[in-house]
Parts: sequence; C-alpha cells; structure tokens
Amino acid sequence: MRILLWHVHGSWTGAFVRGAHEYLLPLVPDRGPDGRGRARTYDWPGSVREVPWDRLRDEPVDVVVYQRPRELGLAREWLGGDLDAIPAIYVEHNTPAGDVPRTRHALAGRDDVTLVHVTHFNELFWDNGRAPTRVIEHGVPDPGHLYTGELPRAGVVVNEPVRRTRVAGTDLLPRFAAEVPLDVFGMKVNGLPYGTYEDLPQHVMHHELARRRVYLHPYRWTSLGLALVEAMTLGMPVVAVAATEAVEAVPPEAGVISTRVEVLARALKEFAADPERAARAGKAARAAALSRYGLDRFLADWDRLLAEL
Repeated sequence: MRILLWHVHGSWTGAFVRGAHEYLLPLVPDRGPDGRGRARTYDWPGSVREVPWDRLRDEPVDVVVYQRPRELGLAREWLGGDLDAIPAIYVEHNTPAGDVPRTRHALAGRDDVTLVHVTHFNELFWDNGRAPTRVIEHGVPDPGHLYTGELPRAGVVVNEPVRRTRVAGTDLLPRFAAEVPLDVFGMKVNGLPYGTYEDLPQHVMHHELARRRVYLHPYRWTSLGLALVEAMTLGMPVVAVAATEAVEAVPPEAGVISTRVEVLARALKEFAADPERAARAGKAARAAALSRYGLDRFLADWDRLLAEL
C-alpha cells in the first residue's frame, strides 16, 4: 500500500513507517512544515521516500494520512484529480485546547474521514461530532534495556520548553531542581539553567537519557508524550504529573504519579538516592511499556484500519 503522510511528529512517524507499506513524504524546497521530507535525526527504513511537492501528481496514492487541517488543502492542490476517491485518515495527536469541554474537532462535521486519536483521553475529551473515530494507542520501537542510572540526576525530554512553559510544565522545573539536578533534552533547550542536550540523534539521546537515575514527566496537558513511553522502554523509573493519559500509562510499580508537586519532588529525591529501588521500578516500567505500547501491536492496529479502508 502506498501511503501519503507528512513528517509532523518524528517519534510517531518513526513507528508508523516501520509497517509493511511504502510511505511518501512531501518535500518543499526549504524543508519547512509543509514538506519536511525524511527526518534527519531518526533512522527510518528505505520504504520511506520523500517526494517533491510538485511531483506528487505523478505518484499513485492508496491512502492519505492527515495530521493537521492545512494538509487537506495541500493534498487537494498537490495531488489533483479525484481526491475524494482516495481513502483518508486524520490522526489527531493533540489534546483539545481552549474551552476544553466545548472544543469541537476540525473534522467533526465530516463522516468521510476516519478520525484516529492516539489516546482514549483525547477521544473522550474532543467533541468529535459525526466523524467516525478510532483509538490507536502509541507504539514505540524497542531500543533495548539501556538503563544504567549511573548519574544521580533526573532526565527530562521537552521540545521548545520556553514557548510551551505551562503546557510542558517547565515552569515547575526549578522546584524539582531544588531536590535533584536536572538534564533537559530536546529542541530549543539551550539556555535553560540546567544541563541541556539539544537536537541529538534519537539513538544518542536514548543512551544519554538512560544514564540518568530517573525520568521526569512534568507535562500538564499533552496526549501522553512519546518520550515518556520511550523512557519506560529504556528501563527508567518515572515520576510524572498525574494528568491526561499518564495516569493510564504508568502503573504504580513503575514510579510515582501525582498532582502534588511536593510528592513528585520527594519521589525524585528518593529515586536519586536509592539506585536499587530505581532499577526495580525501571524494570517494571519497561515491562509495562512493552506490553501496552509495543511496536507489533501498534502496527497490527494500523494494518486492520488500513485493510478496512
């Protein structure tokens, strides 16, 4: 099957393109948001092919996977022909914003595009209208049990922590750093008053992150955060704000989740001081992540939906 999709979220796309299909990614000259092509910091298989936007009309496409409202217009302009004859899926990665109980999805008025949510929380909280919905939970390639926990520090992964301060919970970091030294990984993290590691290749980041004693997930409002699941697969114990889907993803034996910042700060300090306890919780986190968010389950769920279309 030949699937057209945009490179929007690197980690999610990195899992999705490991299926048994051919994946076409639009490419614009400046590799901007409308067409980034292949990722530069992820190892994607050869079945992922970037196609210049002005050559898409020459490519037979079996399914279009949208991830942003703008892409519906781009596909109609770039593909031409009878776009309505091509099955379409819209993947919603985000939690609703604004007046959440009344947030209506952009696809709510359509019943010709399957709306796929990445968490049950999102499916519950969005007003989906008459759009047919499906939940396909995240899946991550298994990087292996890389955890050493040799550094009594907490690792955090967040992109654009300054712009996304309250969403990502980065305004809470000073309270956590008062208990345990922090290292922050991601895009546009340089300049924060902590250890910072910017734009590392994914496999390098995994090895570096796994040297930290504990993983901190301070997000207030996110679907789940693939970095949280990846940290669990590395074998890291987790300390997380009890918001959105995190309460479903992190079992009690895998770490500590709470809405009380003092509880989370104390948990970070205790894990940092007790490497044996941290390692035990990390093993439980890895087992939970592989059981629920394994790549095989993820790809099988997607193949079922694609076959239906």
